[in-house]
Amino acid sequence: MKIFDQFDKAFENRLRLQIMSVLVANEYYDFNALKELLAVTDGNLASHLKALEKEEYIIVTKSFIGRKPNTQYEASPLGRQAFKKHLEALENLIKQQK
Repeated sequence: MKIFDQFDKAFENRLRLQIMSVLVANEYYDFNALKELLAVTDGNLASHLKALEKEEYIIVTKSFIGRKPNTQYEASPLGRQAFKKHLEALENLIKQQK
């Protein structure tokens, strides 16, 4: 098995990698806080969140705070496992280059 086969295609995109980093490090994050933190547009963030949701790497919870809709995201157990495996593949690649 080649080292690059161990990388998860879902995390090839920089923004998805950043989203998962935030969600793995925090219990949850809402859409607006993620948008502000990552300095991206609504559409760009939404499309990458959809891709992670499709992989079942994140859990989406929609609710209302007062009359305002609020969407929260958290890393799923599957997402945490996949992210950890991806980081381990990166570490192994770095170690092989020394």
